[in-house]
Amino acid sequence: MLFINFFNERVKRFTIFDVKLVQLWAIFLGLILVKLIPGILTIDIWWFVGLAILSVIRPIWVMFHRE
Repeated sequence: MLFINFFNERVKRFTIFDVKLVQLWAIFLGLILVKLIPGILTIDIWWFVGLAILSVIRPIWVMFHRE
């Protein structure tokens, strides 16, 4: 838990510019992985759709859930 709290405090310092830079980094990391492992592109598109839906559930819940 101490590890998570440490990074939560660090992330709170981010501006929107920092968040966008991290997103850009993730895109480039994905492109590098595809160049290194081209077999990733042969995976059925529905696996990517399913993973995208699973990864967006919590952010949507946090954004729209009223306390």
